[in-house]
Amino acid sequence: MSRAKIGAVETLAAGAAARQALGRLMVETAGPGFNEITAEVARWLEGTGIRDGLLTAFCRHTSASLTIQENADPDVQTDLMTALDHLAPRAASYVHDTEGPDDMPAHIRAMLTGAAAAIPVLGGKLALGTWQGLYLVEHRDRPHRREVVLHVIGA
Repeated sequence: MSRAKIGAVETLAAGAAARQALGRLMVETAGPGFNEITAEVARWLEGTGIRDGLLTAFCRHTSASLTIQENADPDVQTDLMTALDHLAPRAASYVHDTEGPDDMPAHIRAMLTGAAAAIPVLGGKLALGTWQGLYLVEHRDRPHRREVVLHVIGA
């Protein structure tokens, strides 16, 4: 068993959540893969004037997803796509196949990676780690127009 030294929680900001904003980001995908949307979300957040709070991003699709992942080495994205190919292969015999052989694996991959991400906002910036980025992941074989709804609440 690991014996980590755990410190006290440090308060970074406190106060009433006085403002909120809703936004929509459209992403035209080129087929399967990771599409980083961090910069676009950060620009929108800056325009809201909210300095401290919580941003929620929600993908309005069941065959695409959102994830927070490493944005420094593109090999990570390649390896993650390979892992998803193993976890939900296109060649499996799925019952649901009316929308094509890539549809059911896309639903499984979206279920594994998730439809939403919550990111703290500190000082008007996304409180992501040094190597973290927010990605819309396209799981279908052909291009799609995907919608991400953004909600930020704070002060």
